[in-house]
Amino acid sequence: MAGLLPRLPGGVLTAGRVEVFGIRHHGPGSARALRGALEEFEPDAVLIEGPPEADGIVELAGDPGMVPPVALLAYSPAGPSGAPAGKGDRKAAFWPFAEFSPEWQAIRYGLAAGAAVRFCDLPAAHQLVPPDADEPDEPDEAAEPAETAEDVRLDPLGTLAKAAGYDDAERWWDDVVEHRHEGPSPFPAIAEAMAELRERVGPSRVDRREEQREAHMRRTVRRALKEGFERVAVVCGAWHVPALLAKVPAAHDDRTLRGLPKTKIAMTWVPWTHGRLAGRSGYGAGVRAPGWYHHLFAVPDRPVERWLAGAARLLREEDLHVSSAHVIEAVRLAETLAALRGRPLAGLDEVTEATRAVLCEGAELPVELIRERMVVGERLGSVPDRTPMVPLQRDLQAEQRRLRLKPSALDKEQDLDLRKPTDLERSRLLHRLRLLDVDWGVPAESRSKGTFRETWTLAWRPEFDVELIEASAWGTTVRDATTARAEAMAAGATALPDLTSVAERCLLADLGDALPTVMRALADRAALDTDVAHLMAALPALVRALRYGDVRGTATGPLRTVVDGLVVRICVGLPPAVSGLDDDAARDFLGHIDSVHGALALLADDAHLERWRAALKILIARPETLHGLLEGRVTRLLLDAGRLDDVPARMARAVSVGAAPARAAAWVEGFLSGGGLVLVHDEELLRLVDGWIAGLPDDAFTDVLPLLRRTFGAYAAAERRAIGERVRRAGTGSGPPRPSAGDVDEKRAAPAVATALRVLGWEAP
Repeated sequence: MAGLLPRLPGGVLTAGRVEVFGIRHHGPGSARALRGALEEFEPDAVLIEGPPEADGIVELAGDPGMVPPVALLAYSPAGPSGAPAGKGDRKAAFWPFAEFSPEWQAIRYGLAAGAAVRFCDLPAAHQLVPPDADEPDEPDEAAEPAETAEDVRLDPLGTLAKAAGYDDAERWWDDVVEHRHEGPSPFPAIAEAMAELRERVGPSRVDRREEQREAHMRRTVRRALKEGFERVAVVCGAWHVPALLAKVPAAHDDRTLRGLPKTKIAMTWVPWTHGRLAGRSGYGAGVRAPGWYHHLFAVPDRPVERWLAGAARLLREEDLHVSSAHVIEAVRLAETLAALRGRPLAGLDEVTEATRAVLCEGAELPVELIRERMVVGERLGSVPDRTPMVPLQRDLQAEQRRLRLKPSALDKEQDLDLRKPTDLERSRLLHRLRLLDVDWGVPAESRSKGTFRETWTLAWRPEFDVELIEASAWGTTVRDATTARAEAMAAGATALPDLTSVAERCLLADLGDALPTVMRALADRAALDTDVAHLMAALPALVRALRYGDVRGTATGPLRTVVDGLVVRICVGLPPAVSGLDDDAARDFLGHIDSVHGALALLADDAHLERWRAALKILIARPETLHGLLEGRVTRLLLDAGRLDDVPARMARAVSVGAAPARAAAWVEGFLSGGGLVLVHDEELLRLVDGWIAGLPDDAFTDVLPLLRRTFGAYAAAERRAIGERVRRAGTGSGPPRPSAGDVDEKRAAPAVATALRVLGWEAP
């Protein structure tokens, strides 16, 4: 390609009046070359590939508060029937810009130079409507094979790279464009190369949407010339350059664009992130290393040396020893690798290899750190306050400023102490946003055992702006929108557990206005639902809500009434509900029993606990109707509560010779499912289990082995090790000797006894 540079004059639609610059989206070399070409051409109108609906807000790009990466967002404010758009019928599209995007540099140049800045792509109102399926692409039989032509159309740079002897299109583009700092403009050569490729593709695979886009670009150029602009610069993807230079009659373009379906859309600017610019995010025009490209654009002078110095600084911040000598040697290695590979400048591959070998001394983990922090270089842009927003977005921004919760593209852990007013309000805001499906914060397991602490992982994603726009149909403030959404969720809930979840989330979000509606629906549903499994599934969320209400100062009187009624109905209905269950149903009820037991322990109501334990004792009083899994588990729960004194006898009966091996295994699994410490500390129970396992016939042992493996495999390693040691000692009759009274040396023990007595607050004799 470099050999083509001197040969082709600028691509001109009307000589001396229009210049078409073919760029690569998000290419720092293209951006730098384009800025220089525009300064030389001095256009009075700049037309840029992008949605024309953004013409009215393009001037915001010149505001000091507009900091890339940012994106234009086009969205449909209503669904097909005029109702608020939901995720199923969402219509939205983004046009991202980074500091190193050529289109961004064209916008900033045009605004600074006083030129008219417009977008020339097919309007978003048409692009958000899928192409008509009745107009399929029809290949030309005389053309090249469709697969080859399609490959060229979809990846023109890959085709050029392959022709130049490269196996990596990005590396080829870096060498011929991105790493060039001097010499003639690359745009004439780009135009010629693309013209050659499009000639090769021919009309074999006509993409209808692409044809429409290019027709609209040509129409926009004609309109600009008709308005009297003398020097028009067009900035578009390199593939489109030949189509814009082609002499296509205006009537042809009018026919192409006539009758296109469209939808109502709105346009705004939103913050974007480098992570969303990366190709790995799924973005079609993404680049693999946005942080590296930003560096190449921002630091054209000695980029390799400055990059490696920055990597060394990052490693030192992580307490890794990296000296200036390391940096010097890494620069030499990167430059040597580039020379050996015939590259004009060390690229990301060479710099990364030098970093791994010298700065990281072969370790991969520090390389991953550099890749995350520098190569991707995650950052979140910002837009000025006067950017068009729905009221809900503005209210959230005000809340973020008031509560000092600044959005960040990087995951950030936030610990909240609910006893502090600011942290409590932060928690309420995050819970409200989750009700609106804006998961800016994701709750994590708190390091504290108390209910007054929460741990969140915060990370802002660009698509949250679309979620907020959709949620604005519920209200103009976060609180109002969440209240309306909670009431709608309660009205639409079809199962009792769904309603209890809504009630819990309302308390977490402090939605006092929604609670009466939710509680009425919950009380009505609970009164009508006779399925004990549904009642048991609903109780834990309500109990958690009661505890959260206590901590957060939220009124929970109506909720307590519902909980009291559910506990009574569960205790009365449990015995008949668990009679004669098969294996699958018994395992489901095992989870329900554990959940209710834990919920009542959390509630700490003595009357409810007594009622629950009485119901459990009724269950094991009739073991012949109870599945072995449930009998074993209920026995364990009552043992832990100190309500059974004949557990060894019960286990002996359960694992006796007369018991079926499958039922005995289920009993043991249920009994031991709460943890293995009972076997560590109760030698009699351990001996019973060991004797039962040892006495199983070979075929029965094979049948119950999976159940035993599942049970014991769930224990912590320390528990398994302790149980194994106890079994080994019991089998050999060995074990640590127990000291007798005659072995104690009272004189030597006296100082230790005196110290223990002082610690306990007692006086030594």
